[in-house]
Amino acid sequence: MTDNNDNLNTTGETRRRRAPRRDGKGSNAAANASLDNQAIIAQTDEFAEKEGGVKLLGNKRIIPFMKLEIPMVVLSAILVIASLVAITKGLNLGLDFTGGISADVAYSQPVEQAQVASALADKGFNDAVVQYLGTRQELLIRLPPQENKDPEGLSDALSDALNLPANPAKVDNVNIIGSQVGKEVYTQSLMALGLALILMMVYISIRFQFKLAVGATLALFHDVIVVCGLFAIFGWPFDLTVLASVLALIGYSVNDTIVVYDRIRENFRRVRGLLPRQVIDLSLTETLRRTCMTSGTVFVVVLALLFLGGEGLFWFALAQFIGTIAGTYSSVYVASSIPLRMGLSREDFVVRVKPEFEEEVVVFADPKLQNAQD
Repeated sequence: MTDNNDNLNTTGETRRRRAPRRDGKGSNAAANASLDNQAIIAQTDEFAEKEGGVKLLGNKRIIPFMKLEIPMVVLSAILVIASLVAITKGLNLGLDFTGGISADVAYSQPVEQAQVASALADKGFNDAVVQYLGTRQELLIRLPPQENKDPEGLSDALSDALNLPANPAKVDNVNIIGSQVGKEVYTQSLMALGLALILMMVYISIRFQFKLAVGATLALFHDVIVVCGLFAIFGWPFDLTVLASVLALIGYSVNDTIVVYDRIRENFRRVRGLLPRQVIDLSLTETLRRTCMTSGTVFVVVLALLFLGGEGLFWFALAQFIGTIAGTYSSVYVASSIPLRMGLSREDFVVRVKPEFEEEVVVFADPKLQNAQD
């Protein structure tokens, strides 16, 4: 009778037997998953070679980024040294740094930039930079210092040079920028770059760890030097728009680096049984999709500026294009490899208990028990 009543409840209804909870589908699923995560162990390098260089970590495929660490470090060193040599020989500084003449010009009919530059060159105003100001009838003219031109009659000379057949020009706001002012702007720009790098290092030291801060700062330095070095090697004009692009590059690069560092810190605390090199490979693999999406979005905007933004935004977009490539590369092989070489390990992210918060161990000694033992 007891066997027949096992499947009956107090009301006489049939009670269904529940499925076993040990099959991983019950409440123990979360616990089993947690145990699996703690038991993740990296496969050997021999097995990774059979898989085409892709390691397996649990059920995840890990790209061995650090396997190419040494060749990439050599490449970075060559780029930085070549860029520094080119920069010491001198950048092709624009009028914002060397001084010159700027003027606002308004035409009665739309004109082409090349047409205006050609008209200026015919009158002896060489190396002119022509930019649109909103419409194709309003332009900004920038010229290098004109030593053989009379400053008092400069406005009339420009009006005469800019007048086109059946399209007269009106010249306003003629400004002469001295070379001393240009040097001050150049010096202040270098100070702004240096201050930005120092503040980034302080922020990352407080937010993460000093070894990571050194890696991030050197990665930013690498990006800035490579962009400026390419402008120096090819003789491209370096003006305030390019400088603004370099400053924007610092913000983009450090943002990508912070995302990688956050995942590195999380994996050092979460994953057990891995070498620091494998933890970094895991972190870079997990952030690769996000990095590709971010870089791809930036590339779309930069390419649009590069081909459709006109001459005024061309050098800005070119510097941003080069910097995006350098920033994405440095986040992987500069910002990550340098902390690894400095001995980055799990102990750098473990929160240590301060001595004043440690619990005191109290040992109770009973005199009666001591007498009995004696």
